[in-house]
Amino acid sequence: MKILVTGGNGQLGSELKVLSALYKNYDFTFIDVEEVDLTKEDSIRAYFADKQFNFLIHCAAYTAVDKAEEDTALAYAINAGAVKTLAEICVEKKIRMIHISTDYVFDGEANQPINELAKPNPVSVYGKSKLDGENHVLSLLSNAYIIRTAWVYSTFGKNFVKSIRNLASQRETLGVVSDQIGTPTYAYDLASAILQIVAAVHEGRADEPGIYHFTNEGVTSWYDFAYFLVQESKLNCKVQPISTAQYKTAAVRPKFSLLDKSKIKATFAVQIPHWSESLRICIEKLTN
Repeated sequence: MKILVTGGNGQLGSELKVLSALYKNYDFTFIDVEEVDLTKEDSIRAYFADKQFNFLIHCAAYTAVDKAEEDTALAYAINAGAVKTLAEICVEKKIRMIHISTDYVFDGEANQPINELAKPNPVSVYGKSKLDGENHVLSLLSNAYIIRTAWVYSTFGKNFVKSIRNLASQRETLGVVSDQIGTPTYAYDLASAILQIVAAVHEGRADEPGIYHFTNEGVTSWYDFAYFLVQESKLNCKVQPISTAQYKTAAVRPKFSLLDKSKIKATFAVQIPHWSESLRICIEKLTN
């Protein structure tokens, strides 16, 4: 079975690369900007012209949330336009698609875990562009999987965990937003869940296309996440809670983005670790 992964050098793509070694019978191809320019339909179609895959795991995205408020055209080109083209190619070549999306498709006004039936209402350019991408997939592919996730971090790439560890090693105090609630996602755990879905579909054990939510278990704030991270990293820095109002950003962040994982657990028997457990593992890898 042949699997193509876009965004191969990103956090999730890199973790899929690590895990691919465990799937000896699968033939993985990882691509990034060097192989395909997602802003150009011709580039995307040229790449697929002489190739055939069974699965496309589409991890690549424009994820600079604040920059997207100015860089609107580029955000939409990658998060919506490229997704539409990829979905069309999947139809033409009968490729199964797994598309990665985000909690930013919601407005953050919920007060209980958000399930897949909740109505999206993005409040940022990034969120709107990602929702457009979702809609292209849903309108073109009845057999696709969309996996929404949140607060992703990894030992690879740039992310909150690496930034906080770096800042905490240089400063005596650090202010972190305490009134935005959700759950961190260790990209390794998300990659593992994705490959469990691929295996289940390929082996005929389970195949229920549609939207799924995945983060680690538990609930926290960015402040509590950072406080735990600094303590576990044994860094001598005082983490202080601040409000969203005190930390101005170009894009509006969802204040509440706790995703309900019941569906993915029930359908694919995915075991999801608590965020603190996974963070400890990531810290150990970064430290070593």
